[in-house]
Amino acid sequence: MSLDTPLILIGPAATGKTTLGQIVAASLSVPFVDIDEIAEPYYEESGWNLEKLSHRSSIVGRVAAEREWEAARAHAVCRVLDDHPDAVIALGAGHTSYKNEHHLQRVRTALKDAPCVLLVLPSADRSEALSTLRNRSLVSKGTYWISSGHDFLAEWLDDQGTRGLATATLITGSESPETTAKRIVTMLQRTDS
Repeated sequence: MSLDTPLILIGPAATGKTTLGQIVAASLSVPFVDIDEIAEPYYEESGWNLEKLSHRSSIVGRVAAEREWEAARAHAVCRVLDDHPDAVIALGAGHTSYKNEHHLQRVRTALKDAPCVLLVLPSADRSEALSTLRNRSLVSKGTYWISSGHDFLAEWLDDQGTRGLATATLITGSESPETTAKRIVTMLQRTDS
């Protein structure tokens, strides 16, 4: 099976986008793209990079710096979608969560031709999802995603802009990534027929 348009996986940190994306892409024999791994050159096109984000965080605080960085994140999403039209793409949490409506609209417009934008969540229950994501984040990233009292993980989980970008929500529950990936492939095959 080939992809005529990209399959986009979105959701909070530690929801399994990268793991699922790699398995699905391998199953479909298409490229897998994790925006968190390749976005640096795209940020630089907007005058940003991770070093600048870190520097701005030290001056204005992490929350304010993240808001300043929104334009670069939105630009990266647009560029990744242009450069990888037939891939499985994992968009990191910050790449779909925006406080500035203009940046959210840019991403919404970029995704308009992607018929499958899956919001991946471990549970439909907010408390259970947040607990699962926080535990996974600690194990995989060494963080709870709380900075100066601001809970980024809760922000990403609750973000209505992100939810509005999704064409479907995929609850993974306790199933293995392989089982969830098979569900995604089956869903794509049904929509392809």
